Amino acid sequence: MSNFKQIFAAAALMLLATPAFADLASDKAAVDAAKAAGTVGEQADGYLGLVSGSADATVTAAVTEINNGRRAVYAQTASKSGVTPDAAGQATGAQLIGRVPGGQFFKPLGGAWTKK
Repeated sequence: MSNFKQIFAAAALMLLATPAFADLASDKAAVDAAKAAGTVGEQADGYLGLVSGSADATVTAAVTEINNGRRAVYAQTASKSGVTPDAAGQATGAQLIGRVPGGQFFKPLGGAWTKK
């Protein structure tokens, strides 16, 4: 009976996790399209931002979800490395901005949106 409970628990976790992965994939696709369209960009603080200050509900929700995930990663990184979550975000932001393709937007700390 113990094996049955373990298998059942594993199957339940897989079923619960599948929508989250699907949501993450659709959020990433929405954000990637919005980046290409110039609606969303990378910020030096490590978070995504809305270039014009607003976007449609789908893009806004996707940015919020991805930023929430990033916030959690920055907090974990900070607790493991002894830095602040802000410092972890800024270190990641610098890397992400370095990878922004030409034609897309980024925002340096204290600066304005810039098209690469």
